[in-house]
Parts: sequence; structure tokens; C-alpha cells
Amino acid sequence: MKAVLALADGRIFKGKAFGATGETSGEVVFNTAMSGYQEVLTDPSYKGQMVTMTYTQIGNTGINPEDIESNQLYLSGFIVREYLDCYSNYRATMSLDAYLKENGVVGIQGIDTRALTRHLRDKGAQNGIISTIDFDPESLVKKARAIPSMSGLDLATGVTCSAPYHWTQGLWDLQTGYPNVDKRDLKYKVVAYDFGIKLNILRCLVSAGCDVTVVPATFPAESALAMNPDGIFLSNGPGDPEPMKEVIENIKKFVGKKPIFGICLGHQLLGLALGGRTIKLKFGNHGSNLPVMDIATKKVEITAQNHGFSVDILSLSNVAGLAHENLNDQTVEGMAHKTLPIFSVQHHPEASPGPHDSHYLFNRFVEMMEKHKA
Repeated sequence: MKAVLALADGRIFKGKAFGATGETSGEVVFNTAMSGYQEVLTDPSYKGQMVTMTYTQIGNTGINPEDIESNQLYLSGFIVREYLDCYSNYRATMSLDAYLKENGVVGIQGIDTRALTRHLRDKGAQNGIISTIDFDPESLVKKARAIPSMSGLDLATGVTCSAPYHWTQGLWDLQTGYPNVDKRDLKYKVVAYDFGIKLNILRCLVSAGCDVTVVPATFPAESALAMNPDGIFLSNGPGDPEPMKEVIENIKKFVGKKPIFGICLGHQLLGLALGGRTIKLKFGNHGSNLPVMDIATKKVEITAQNHGFSVDILSLSNVAGLAHENLNDQTVEGMAHKTLPIFSVQHHPEASPGPHDSHYLFNRFVEMMEKHKA
């Protein structure tokens, strides 16, 4: 079946359909990871976006029930160069095509993803349409131009949990799978705000010794403080942080009262709560192979990333300092408060998918909580 991808600036790519049929829209971005497409598909941070995989062959490891990062697919569409329906992996239980169909996600294959990626790098991430029912370029471009911009969109409150819950599952083990950790072995009580949290972040917190209670994005700070946690965690998530005024005001109430650790959107929200500002990046950083330097140690880490916004560290010069820097585009990858036990990173230390160079940040959070434990 034919499929067409139309960008808002008029660029057209013709290919073949896979996954669900129909029409879908969103901001078109590219991800440079060579593996881990299942984790990409289930990352809530991709809500409202259509993801292009730059690696050429996608689908060859199938889909398994263990590598999901949330309970559903949040991205709008999936774009690949070559889809492989014949998968081979000892854990796989179904094909990528069947998985997309089951979850209603429209995909397109057989297009020049290298040309698309170069176009997005030159022109910037932009809205687009994938259609298997409308093949008129003029009609599709018109629809793409009518899609709301990602700037100004609060998407996180649409992917957060509906009620608090407790999490005790630790990191995956080759022999035993995901272990349920005895609560008696979890020393540090953490309230984790869910703005679109990935499951492997929760597992990393538990494996670091944290007793985690996950709460909705707008859960009152007063209620969280009443739990007497040792620390507050602010998760990743989709969309623009600036419209999330209620959440930003909530975070301000934790400053100076509890240690705080933020990742991705949580990092951006923390920057806004501390009085800074954020900026929209031209095409963002999405992948599992991006170099970041820890400013304190000068150590370079290869990291997993997924964001389209960045904190302006100069707007926080009196409050926080640069802690990590992206070596590709020199954007802010981490910050640390100058006097309080507060730090955050733009990249994903849980790295699912991706390298584990930044796993130490969860232990840093634990050390911070130990030092300031009441």
C-alpha cells in the first residue's frame, strides 16, 4: 500500500505503508540510535511527534514484552528506510508491523531517510502528515501547516498517571528478568513526579536503593512533603515546559526543603522554577550516541537523549551553574544549584536504549539524600 509523508514546508516523500493505515500528524524529528526502536516507540516523551529512525533497517529484532518504557505507544507516526518483517530474537513475540497495527500507529517505509534527516537538520524540525488515504501533495501540505506548533503545547499532563502508586521493580537481569525488590532494602524515600516517566528510570531509582512513590504531574507539593520523602524526583516528558505554570509553581515549594533531581523535561521545569528560561532547539537531540562532558571531572560520556527544548544557563547565572555540556552543539546538558542540594540533567542516565555511562547520577542523588537525610 502506498503512503506519503508531507512536511509543512512543502517537501514530499513517497513510500510504502506499514503498521496501521490512515492518516496521522505531528512534529517530525529524527533519532540516531542504531537499536532500541521498541523503547523509542514506548517513550512518552515522543507524544505529538513522528519519529524518523536514521539507521537503515528497522524491525529485525521484532517486539518483546520486556523492553517497553510505558504501557502504550505515544508517538504519532514512525518513519523508516527499510522495514524488515522477518524478525529474529529469542525474546521476540511479534513483528513491529503487527505491534504498530495493534496500537494504531501509522508507519511509512521505503523513503530516503538520509535526505529527510538532512532536510530537518537544515530547515529544523517541523510538522508533517503521513497518509495512506490522501495522496494529493497540496492537500497534505495544507493539513501539515494547520497543525499546532510544539512550542506552547503542554503535553505532559496528558501522559501522566491518574493517581499515586508505589514502584518496587528493579533493573533487568539476564537470568531472572525484572526483580521485585524488598521494601526493607530500600533506604531512601523518593516522591517521583510523572510527566511521562520511563519505566527504566523507576527501575534505576529502585536499584539505587530508593523506595519510590510515583505521583501525577499536578500532585500538590504540600501532599508530597507530608509523605516526608528524602528526595524529590522530576521525570522526563513531552512538549514545551513553559505552559506548565501550575507544575512550575509546585516545584518552587520544594526548593530549599528537599534534595531534587530532574531529568529531561524535569530538568527544564526545574530551570524555570529557579527563575530561568528555556529555548526551542532547531531540531533537538534524539538518539543514544551523543557525547556529553561532566564539567567537574572533564569526563566524556556517551548518552541517550530525547528533547527539543533546552535550559538557558545564563538566565540562571546567580542560582545554578553548568554541570554538563553537549559536545555536539554546546547546549546545556546539566546544571547544579550553587548552594542547595539540587541538580538535573537534560540527557537520560537510565539510557533505555543506550549506553550506561551516566548511571552514576542515580547514585549521586542517593548520596545527596544521605547527606541531607532528616
